[in-house]
Amino acid sequence: MISRDKVRYALTGPIMSLNTPFNLDGSIDYPGVRRIIDFTIAGGSKTIILTMGDGLFTLLTDQEVGELTKFVVNHVAGRAMVVAADKMWWTGKTVEFAQYCRGIKADMLMVQPPDWAASCTADTVVEHFSAVSNQIPVMLVTNFLEKWPLPRSVELFQKLRDRVPGIYAVKDDICGELGRRLGLIGRDRWAMFTSGTKRTVLANRPYGYEGYMSTFISFKPEIAQDFWKAVVKNDEAKILKIINEVDIPLWDFMELSPGGFDAIIHGILELKGLSQRWRRKPYYSLNDTEMEKVSQFLKTKGWL
Repeated sequence: MISRDKVRYALTGPIMSLNTPFNLDGSIDYPGVRRIIDFTIAGGSKTIILTMGDGLFTLLTDQEVGELTKFVVNHVAGRAMVVAADKMWWTGKTVEFAQYCRGIKADMLMVQPPDWAASCTADTVVEHFSAVSNQIPVMLVTNFLEKWPLPRSVELFQKLRDRVPGIYAVKDDICGELGRRLGLIGRDRWAMFTSGTKRTVLANRPYGYEGYMSTFISFKPEIAQDFWKAVVKNDEAKILKIINEVDIPLWDFMELSPGGFDAIIHGILELKGLSQRWRRKPYYSLNDTEMEKVSQFLKTKGWL
C-alpha cells in the first residue's frame, strides 16, 4: 500500500488529469492514451489521474471504465502514482470497484458519492468513504458538495478527518470559502490540491494546498513547471505574468469554443500528435475550420 508521504510528494506541483481520447468510430484511442501518458510523465507530472469529468466517464460503460483503468496502470508501470476514479456508484458497487482497483495495483481511488436530491447525510457519506477505504487508499473529491450548505460540508470534513483514516488526499473542485475551510480542517492529514485555473491555486495555497491539476502539463509542460517554480519562490512578478499572458488567454479562448473547453483540449492533443480530436456523441468535436483556429491561436503564443 502506498504511503502518505509518497502520496503527498506525488500530488505536489502540476498534476495530470487524463482526457480520454477516442477514434472517429467512437472506440477508445488506446495508442493515444499511451502517448499522452508518456508525454505527461516526461513533462514532470508525478501522478496520472483518471476522473469522471476529464476522463469522460459520462460516455463510458462501467466495463470500459475498468478496462481503461487497468490499461493506464499497466502502461504507467510504476513511473508515476495512478489514481483511479469511480462513477458515482452506490456503496456496494464502489466497494466492488475498489477491490478491483486494488487487484490491478492502482495506488488510490478517487471517490465521488451520488447525492441526487440531497439524499445523503454527513453520516451516510462517512459510512460510504469508510467502506471504500477499507479496500484501497481514497481521495476525496469535493464537487458533489456544490449544493450543500457550507456548515454541513464543514461538519462532513470534520467527521471524515476523525473517523476515516483511509482518506489520504483531497481534490478540491469548488475552492473558495469551502476550500479554505477544508484546508484548515484537513491540511495536516490529507495531501490537498486544486482543480481549475492558476488563479485558484494562489487562493488556496496558504490553506495547505500543495498541487494543482494543470491543463498545460498535457501539451506544454514547461509552462506548468515554470508557474509552479514561481509559486514556490513567491516570485509575484512571474506569477502574474504567466496568469495574464498565458492562463487567462487560454481559458478565455476555450470558453468561447463550441463544445466547451474539453473539445479544445482534445483538439490541442491532436495538433500535438498525441491523440485525436474526437469525442463520442452527443458531445461535440471540433471541425476542420475550428481546428485551424486552435492551431493559429497556439502558434501565436508559441505553443505549437
